[in-house]
Amino acid sequence: MQTTDRPAPADSGRAATWSDRLRSSGRRVTKQRLAVLDAVDRRPHSTAEDVVAAVREVLPTITVQSVYVVLSDLTAVGMLRKFEPPASPALYETRTEDNHHHAYCVRCGAVSDVDCAVGRTPCLTPSDAHGMRMLSADVVYRGICASCLA
Repeated sequence: MQTTDRPAPADSGRAATWSDRLRSSGRRVTKQRLAVLDAVDRRPHSTAEDVVAAVREVLPTITVQSVYVVLSDLTAVGMLRKFEPPASPALYETRTEDNHHHAYCVRCGAVSDVDCAVGRTPCLTPSDAHGMRMLSADVVYRGICASCLA
């Protein structure tokens, strides 16, 4: 018999929290969804391809299409955040509960989280809200990381 399951995550509370959030979002708790959440949580700012590779370590027969469907669904219900750096594939993260931004190295593609710099969400006040109640602001700081500068 082939064993493809790895031991439970070090923080089993994460799986319980994710399960509760899935149920409250009207989603079933599946091993595919939990594996995608775990993969993204362990490797913040992962591309979809990175997620596929990580999930296949646990579920070797999962299809690429299945991972993309789960990524899309988890993003739609707010359990994942999709970030699209310039000239780069989309990246995913589990940090969804705040309005943080990203610093992006234009040479190597390294990405770091940047906490909201000033004030409450949204960190930036638009000159014209066009009648909308603003919920968040996405800022991409472009620069050159310390490793590339060295």
